[in-house]
Amino acid sequence: MGTTPGTPQYARRALLVAAVTLGALVASAAFRSSTGVLMEPIESEFGWSRATTAGAVSLNLVLFGCIAPFAAALLERYGPRRVVTIALLVVGAASALTTVMTSPWQLWLLWGLVIGTATGSTALVLGAIVANRWFVARRGLVTGVFSGANATGQLLFLPAIAATATNYGWRWSAAIVAVLAALTAVLVWLFMRDRPQDIGLIPFGAAPGSPEAAPAPPPAVSPVRAALSVLRTSSRTWVFWALMLTFFVCGWSTNGLVQTHFIPAAHDHGMPATTAAGLLALVGIFDLVGTIASGWLTDRVDPRLLLMAYYALRGGSLFTVHSLLAPGVEPGMWVFIIFYGLDWVATVPPTVALCRSHFGLAHSGIVFGWTYAAHMVGAGLGASFAGWIRTADGTYRTAWMSAGVLCVIAAFLCLTIPRSPAAPVPADHLPTPPTRYPDDVDDPEELTFT
Repeated sequence: MGTTPGTPQYARRALLVAAVTLGALVASAAFRSSTGVLMEPIESEFGWSRATTAGAVSLNLVLFGCIAPFAAALLERYGPRRVVTIALLVVGAASALTTVMTSPWQLWLLWGLVIGTATGSTALVLGAIVANRWFVARRGLVTGVFSGANATGQLLFLPAIAATATNYGWRWSAAIVAVLAALTAVLVWLFMRDRPQDIGLIPFGAAPGSPEAAPAPPPAVSPVRAALSVLRTSSRTWVFWALMLTFFVCGWSTNGLVQTHFIPAAHDHGMPATTAAGLLALVGIFDLVGTIASGWLTDRVDPRLLLMAYYALRGGSLFTVHSLLAPGVEPGMWVFIIFYGLDWVATVPPTVALCRSHFGLAHSGIVFGWTYAAHMVGAGLGASFAGWIRTADGTYRTAWMSAGVLCVIAAFLCLTIPRSPAAPVPADHLPTPPTRYPDDVDDPEELTFT
């Protein structure tokens, strides 16, 4: 080929695909991150209750997560380029249609069903699959960048969306998301490639002639069958259920509670929405630092211990939120924002690493898809629970405290995960699955994916 995996050509192409993947993750997540800002303006205009709007957000989050394992299988079979382009176009169209909605069922249809399903195809499973396909060296670090930049991008949109909604109306905010999704779809189609082998390259850090460098055909089974077969085999182990339960709590305490309800909760205490949105943006900035650091640590430290520390510290911080909220930003709130930002999705790299080390590289993408489904089911239930608590009690105190308790329980659950055969897994020494792809597979144990 005239090049080696260490030459700039390999690095440039891998980084270009990584950059486009980041753009897709951010664009698809922008609308979901805007719901916390848009809830109150929509409620004020149409006279809808918090339970109505929070219910639509909950449906979005649950579908976003439940589609993840099937989206992972779909991405494996048809490739990220086609799947992500179509998903982003659907997100853009649905975002544009929200500007003409007049009834709650339309909110549930567009916010919940359509956008929840479409964004599920560009969730963090996309980042896990791209990292596995394009990188051998520094795979954990790349996964950390994907997860950190995804959350950071979501939260960085909030100040602009809040300012737009305040000054020009919520419809302009939805229109911004629609345009962003359409533009990102064009970039994905132009620059994304499904595998490095498609353009005569090999994964960054792979040795020529190694199994990682060999071109691999897509799975011969349907995406639905692939997802269900992997679920059937992996669900026989405690590791799978421990990861599902802990990531359920992760979703409850981040996307479900803080991302959806922090701005309304702060407004209850007299804080302007734009100020609260700015604080969430700071969470996103510190999240980028924390998640990249978590990816670096995951390549070096037992992922189980990292998860235990992350959940325990997160739970402790949630116990303090209600007492820190005020009309202004007090010093204690700055401490919470910095700390919670560093811990926001730091759980993703060690969770992905545990999926890979316990279930193998071949199945890790779909196993993480199921784990991420639990994450977003937790987010949906957490958002609904917090909305119900606010409606019933007039305060979010119980919501904050209950989330803290769940995080402490999750920390103890992490200690029940057995040590993997190779924990942590160095990024350049990951096991490689076999490359047999039968036309018809009767035994789910024989399924292989690359």
